Amino acid sequence: MNDVRSSARLRVVAPADLDEAEIESWRELRAKSGAPANPFMEPEFTLAVGRVRPGARVAVVREGTGPPAASSRGSGEPVGFFPYERGPLGRGRAIGLGVSDCQGGVFRGGLRLTARELLRGCSLAAWEFDSLEAGQLLFVPADAAEPAAFESPVIEVGEGYEAYESALRARSPKFFRTTAAKERRLGRQEGEVRFVFDERDPAALRTLMEWKSAQYRRTGRRDRFAKEWISALVRQLATTRTPGCSGVLSVLYVADRPVAAHFGLRSRTVLSCWFPAYDPEFARFSPGLILHLRMARAAAAAGIGVLDLGRGPAEYKDALKTGGPQVYEGAVTRPGVRAALHHLGREPARRAHGFVRERPRLAAYAKTALNRVGRLRDR
Repeated sequence: MNDVRSSARLRVVAPADLDEAEIESWRELRAKSGAPANPFMEPEFTLAVGRVRPGARVAVVREGTGPPAASSRGSGEPVGFFPYERGPLGRGRAIGLGVSDCQGGVFRGGLRLTARELLRGCSLAAWEFDSLEAGQLLFVPADAAEPAAFESPVIEVGEGYEAYESALRARSPKFFRTTAAKERRLGRQEGEVRFVFDERDPAALRTLMEWKSAQYRRTGRRDRFAKEWISALVRQLATTRTPGCSGVLSVLYVADRPVAAHFGLRSRTVLSCWFPAYDPEFARFSPGLILHLRMARAAAAAGIGVLDLGRGPAEYKDALKTGGPQVYEGAVTRPGVRAALHHLGREPARRAHGFVRERPRLAAYAKTALNRVGRLRDR
């Protein structure tokens, strides 16, 4: 047990060592926070990461004064949970960094705790994030100039799919007409178009992962599924079924052949869009756009109000989105040599990437260069 200050104490454990009462407290704190019910912020995601990432940890925060309780779990109800991964030299990172689309801690409102105290209690010199949730004031004070903020586009269907479609028609009439026409042509030329919102066939998931790996290589990007921990995490979450975090595989079929698919995580009210891909043979029909519109309709019918498309620029996101909250990229540190080493090792590259992203012409050149690298790899 680590004393953070007189009013808060930490117990740091591997995710698998959380007991059922603590997991339920996590869910209750999250539900009371008023934040969107993003499945990446639920305990199930951290538990799944813990099974494939040995450095995964959770700091359980309790309030109290005096010496630590005799019980190893402390006394009193938990008032906060901070999932993270611990690396060498006290370098911490958001749980599942690189694939998690919503990051941060789960804390009771009004908790007296600072980021530095939290890091000290976790023996961390720094904690790095790339999709920190808006409203995480412990890490990003309201008046902070840093870290960098980015839009995370969303599709809002809380008023029903018809309302969303009507707004989309008004905002982008040519886009909607073109996509609808491509779907009709796909059916005429290739066979019956069928959509499954929650497909349970493992073969369909394998197909999606193969498409996505090929897409990464084709566009010169790092193949995430080449990392076994990411592949194992996705396979694991595909069978997770809880109200706050369930894997959802959506597939667009033509004549019973999959032509586009998406795997994401859902809660009762939020679908976090994660890994979309399609068969390049059908690219002329824009099957990915057709898939996303079908997903939006099915999600609305299932009571989901928001499809979170995730941070990152993409033409299809710009076409489909209704808005987007901010997420943050950066790190919090506490003074010391290890924090300085973290800054020297990460900050120059982060600032360089930010410089390119903020200049459309440079970003376009970078994308072209990556695509050329991808074509060379495939030769």
